[in-house]
Amino acid sequence: MRKIPGASILTSASLLCFSSLLLIACAKTPEPPVNVAAPAPVEWTKHGGGDAEQRFSTLNKITPSNIAELGLAWSFDLGVSRGIEATPLVVDGLIYVTATWNKVFALDAKTGALRWQFDPKVDRSKAADLCCDAVNRGVAYSDGKIITGTIDGRLLALDAKTGAKLWDVITVDQSKPYTITGAPRIVKDKVFIGNGGAEFGVRGYLSAYDISTGNMLWRFYTVPGNPADGFENPAMVKAAKTWTGEWWKFGGGGTAWDSMAYDPALDLLYVGVGNGSPWNQSIRSPGGGDNLYLSSIVALRPDTGEYVWHYQTTPGETWDYTATQHLILAELEIDGKPRSVIMQAPKNGFFYVIDRATGELLSAKNYVPVNWATHIDPKTGRPVEIPEARYGSKAPYLQLPGPFGGHNWHPMSFSPDSGLVYIPAMETPYVYANDKDFSYNAKGWNTGADSAMGSLPTDVAQFKAVKAAVKGRLLAWDPVKQQPAWQVEHNSPWNGGVLSTAGGLVFQGNADAKLVAYRADNGERLWDFFAQTGIVAPPISYELDGEQYIAVASGWGGAFALVYGGLFPAESDAGVGRLMVFKLGGKSALPDIADKVAARPAPPESNANPETIAKGKIIYDSNCVVCHGDHAISSGLIPDLRWSPLLASDEAIQAVVLDGVLSSRGMPAFNGVLNKADVQDLRSYIISAANEGLEAKLDIGK
Repeated sequence: MRKIPGASILTSASLLCFSSLLLIACAKTPEPPVNVAAPAPVEWTKHGGGDAEQRFSTLNKITPSNIAELGLAWSFDLGVSRGIEATPLVVDGLIYVTATWNKVFALDAKTGALRWQFDPKVDRSKAADLCCDAVNRGVAYSDGKIITGTIDGRLLALDAKTGAKLWDVITVDQSKPYTITGAPRIVKDKVFIGNGGAEFGVRGYLSAYDISTGNMLWRFYTVPGNPADGFENPAMVKAAKTWTGEWWKFGGGGTAWDSMAYDPALDLLYVGVGNGSPWNQSIRSPGGGDNLYLSSIVALRPDTGEYVWHYQTTPGETWDYTATQHLILAELEIDGKPRSVIMQAPKNGFFYVIDRATGELLSAKNYVPVNWATHIDPKTGRPVEIPEARYGSKAPYLQLPGPFGGHNWHPMSFSPDSGLVYIPAMETPYVYANDKDFSYNAKGWNTGADSAMGSLPTDVAQFKAVKAAVKGRLLAWDPVKQQPAWQVEHNSPWNGGVLSTAGGLVFQGNADAKLVAYRADNGERLWDFFAQTGIVAPPISYELDGEQYIAVASGWGGAFALVYGGLFPAESDAGVGRLMVFKLGGKSALPDIADKVAARPAPPESNANPETIAKGKIIYDSNCVVCHGDHAISSGLIPDLRWSPLLASDEAIQAVVLDGVLSSRGMPAFNGVLNKADVQDLRSYIISAANEGLEAKLDIGK
C-alpha cells in the first residue's frame, strides 16, 4: 500500500477487508487583532456562544475539583427522539430548544417548566428530500424574536415571550428538493439562512432577510447557474470559468447548510459551502476545474452579500467533502506574530488555520488519517492529490475519509485558556467508484458514485474487521503546532458536539448514551451521566442566580445512525429525546426506560430467485438505505421494514411506497422514482433480508 508522508495509514488487513466489503490570495499581515471571541458571561444567546462560534463558556464555577457533585437539575421530555441536534439558547431566564420536525419549546431555564411551544406543521413528505434525518440545529435570537428554519424551506419569526408567530416566509422553490436543517444566524438587523439538498440536485445559496419584516434583502449563490441566463454578480462570472460541461442541469450543489461566523471588526460574514451535485466530478464537470465555490469558506459583506474572498479546501470536489463544518474565529500567535484567524476541520481530514481578513492559508495538517492527498501545499494552499483517488475514470478506490468525513456537522470547541480545539473526529473509510449507469433523477439521490459499494460485508470475519476499522474520538488539537495534544477513543463514531469552559473542563455526549466531562488540559475522564439515548447535540452552559448550569439535548439519530445504527448499535434507547440540565448538587433523575421489546412476526417465506433479490437490493440501496439502514437492519429510530405487516402483499407495500398513504407520518411517496415492478423486487429483497438472520450471524447486539 502507498505510504502517505505525514499521514496515518490503514493497515493492510483493514484495506483487504474493506476491499472485499465494498467491491462486490496572499496579502500583508493585518494589524494586531481585535478579540471578537468573548461570549456573554451568563446567558447563551447565540448558536456558537458568540459571533466567533468558539463554544467556550467563561463560567468557571464547575471545575475538576467539584465535578463529582454535578447532578441532574431537571429534564424535559421533547416528545420525539429522532435526531435531536439542536443547540439550546438561553435568554432572559428562558431556554429555547428545538426537536424533530422543527418543534420549538420555551422553558424556564431554572425549573424546566414549559412556557410555550410552537409547531410549524412542516410537510413531513419532505423527508424524501433529507439526506440525513429529520433534524434541525436550533434557533436564533435577537430583539425579542426567535427565528427558526423548517425542513420544508420556511423561515419564521416568533415572539420570544409568547411563541406567537410574527412572520413566515418561504426561502426556497418548494417544488425542488431543498430543505433547511441549519440554525439561522443574525448579524445586526439581518437573518441569514442557507439550505440543503445537494445530493438531490439543487443549486446552493445563502439568503439575508430583514428581521422585522421577513423581507429578503439579498441572495448569494454559491455556484454558477446556466450561462444562458446570465450571471448574478462578478463572483459568479469568476466561478463559471472553473466549471465545464452542462453542470447547471445537475444543479451543481454547493449548499450552505450549516456553518457561519461573523467578525464585527472586519464586518465579514463567513459561510461554509458544501459538496458538488453530483458528487462525481467526472459527471458534473467532465472537463475538471476547481468548481468554485464548492467546499469553500466564503467571506461576504453582511449588509450587501458582496463577495470579499474565498478559500477552497477541496478543489474539484468529488467525494462529498463539504466545508460546511464548524467555523471558529480566534486570535493566535503564529511565528511570533498575533493573527486573527478562522479555523476549520472539514470533512476532507485536514485542519485549516486561515487569516480571516485575507483568506491566506497560514497552516494545514491532517487531523485524521487521509489517503486522498499527501499534504496541503503551503505556497498554493491546494491539496497534493493522489491520482488514484479520482475515481471517475479509474478503478474503485478505498479512501479515508469517506463521505461521513473526518469531522461532520457536530460542533467543535476552542478554549482560549488551553489554546486547544476539541474536535469530534472519526474514521469512516469508504470505497468510491464511478456509477457507470448514472442518469439524473430529479426526485432522488444523484451522487454519481456506485451506491452498491456502500454495503457492509456479511462475512463474519470481514464484518468484525470493518467494525474495528471504523472509529470515533474526541481529539484535542493544537492549532498553532498543528498536532494533537491528547485524544480519547470512543466505542464508535458519530459522537456529540463539544463545549469547553473556563472551569478547565470539556463536555461531550457520545453514542453510548453518556454525557462526559474531561479535563481540558489532558483529557482525563472525570464524570459521566447515562442519558438513556445517544447524544449528538452539543452542550451549552449558563448561569442563573449565581449557579452554573450545563444543558444538552439528547436524542440519537442523524445520517450515520440511520444507515449504520443497526449494524453498529450504541448503548442507546431509540425513543427517549430530552433536554437535560445539570448543576452542582442536582438531585433529579430520569424516568425509567420503558420496556419496548416486542415480538417480531414471522416474515413471509422467501421464494424469489437470486436475480430478483439482487435487483431489489440495488433499489433498496439507492432509495431506502439512508433511512431504513444497511442490509435493511434498522437503527430503531424508524420502523424496521423486515417485520412490517406491509410485506404481506405487493398491494400493501405499493400503497405506501408508490401512493404515499403514510406521507403524513414522514414516509414519502416514490411514485415517479419507482414503479410497481420495482416495488415487487424491493419487497422480495426485504423478505430475503428478514429470513437471513444476519444479526444473529454477525452477533450484533448491545
